[in-house]
Amino acid sequence: MKKKTDQVLLDRLAQAARTGEISRRSFMHYAAAAGVTASAATGLWGTSAAANPSRGGTFRWGVHDGNTSDTHDPGTYVTRQMIFLAHTHRSYLTLIEPDNSLGPDLATSWDATPDAMQWTFELNPDASFHSGKPVTAQDVIDSLNHHRGEAATSAAKALLTDVTDITADGDHTITISLARGNADLPWLMTDYHFAICPSNGDGTIDWKSGDGSGPYKIDSGEFGIRWELTRHDGWHGDGAYFDKVTMIVLNDPNARQTALVTGDVDCVSLIELKTLALLQRNPDISVDNIPSGGAITMPMFCDTAPFSDVRVRNALKLAMNRDEIIEKIAFGAATKGNDFHLSPVQPYWPEDIPQREYDPDQAKSLLKDAGQEGLTVNLSVAESVYTGAVDMCVLYAEQAKAAGIDIKVVREPSDGYYSDVWLKKPFSAVSWGARPTPDVMFTLAYKNDAAWNETRWQNERFNELLLQAKAELDQTLRAEMYREMCLLMRDDGGTLLPFFNNWVYARGKGVQRPEQVAASWGCDGARAASRWWFEA
Repeated sequence: MKKKTDQVLLDRLAQAARTGEISRRSFMHYAAAAGVTASAATGLWGTSAAANPSRGGTFRWGVHDGNTSDTHDPGTYVTRQMIFLAHTHRSYLTLIEPDNSLGPDLATSWDATPDAMQWTFELNPDASFHSGKPVTAQDVIDSLNHHRGEAATSAAKALLTDVTDITADGDHTITISLARGNADLPWLMTDYHFAICPSNGDGTIDWKSGDGSGPYKIDSGEFGIRWELTRHDGWHGDGAYFDKVTMIVLNDPNARQTALVTGDVDCVSLIELKTLALLQRNPDISVDNIPSGGAITMPMFCDTAPFSDVRVRNALKLAMNRDEIIEKIAFGAATKGNDFHLSPVQPYWPEDIPQREYDPDQAKSLLKDAGQEGLTVNLSVAESVYTGAVDMCVLYAEQAKAAGIDIKVVREPSDGYYSDVWLKKPFSAVSWGARPTPDVMFTLAYKNDAAWNETRWQNERFNELLLQAKAELDQTLRAEMYREMCLLMRDDGGTLLPFFNNWVYARGKGVQRPEQVAASWGCDGARAASRWWFEA
């Protein structure tokens, strides 16, 4: 009888938490009286109170991977500073929800013709820029066209090559026409490059001012240093519970973690995995360890010797002991890669492809066949790529010695790494965020003419399948196409993919979040500032 009474009490407490009728202190007190442990009560409070976030306070966000060379131009977005800031002060047509489903942002609804060659998006009539200007169809058209055309320099240009026209029907309706069907187009609009900026009225956009229509407006800031933002009163979406947001670039992992422990920041976007267990024992810190499609890659230029020989590429792939790297560098917070860019948490993952394992003898044999015995290569890396990135490359170099390979690890400066090293040096370490569908990832980084084709890989069959799969509505056939593409990546491509890294970030005392968080990027799909709140 007592168990039933206690459960009734807990149900009432949970309901009171959801409606905001009870404080956390009272909740914990009564839960303890009902015989609930402190840890269980904390979890129950987090679940119950999640439906009733409180407003107020300044959210101090310590972010890794920011450079002084970063810009507000959406076509150049690449670092975490740019991506996290964009999701805080700008809007997109669609977004990734905390449960990883597709949801509305500026677009309230969308539909397509049966062949998926024409998509119509209805825009929120209440959306406005921080400058006070309403968001209209012209703003959306010019923002998307910023990434199109021969003169476009955007890194996302390849994602829109099939778009033939974008037209308006009044101020709040746009239609995107395609040369071939694309069932993933609404998902494509979540790509972080496709932020909507104010139109200049001449077909161009005003990206330089930093004006946006997102949940927070920029008051002041400097790339690579710090940003101060205030809630946008005209925000058209849910959330934006904090009054202000301070984003602080903390590239050094020790400085970032120290700032969290001492309470100088409320959240950090990436923690030092070496101290993961220690942080988890700190009662004032909550660690989020979220499996994702984010990946660490080591691209090799397929048009540059010695990587132009597929035997050399595969030898370098075989010379890595991924299990040891995951154990010693990622501390288990990762999923083993198989040298194709599709993770088990993403759709169409081909689980039956044999896993590539560490085989230095086979690697040595391939190098002998290629006339590359005693191979020496440079591998560029910066600590900001991933926590422990330099150690990862050093460990890989040690493993490769068994295959007779001498990998010289070149430690590059974190500032400017993605502008001065990535896509410029023939062998490097890179961190990728997750993309919602295989088509988006493959088009962005593996298509023959993609601006971010980091391996300079050219494979006619892969590109043929990419076009076919994009418009294929039969899901079984589509899965078969993606499987073949993954095999081509694995056996012919220039990408060594050690693992898919979990998003491991941490929150300080009093910072609450929804029960579910998006896995597209760290910190709840880069939207911590607008989705989280302080405990009342």
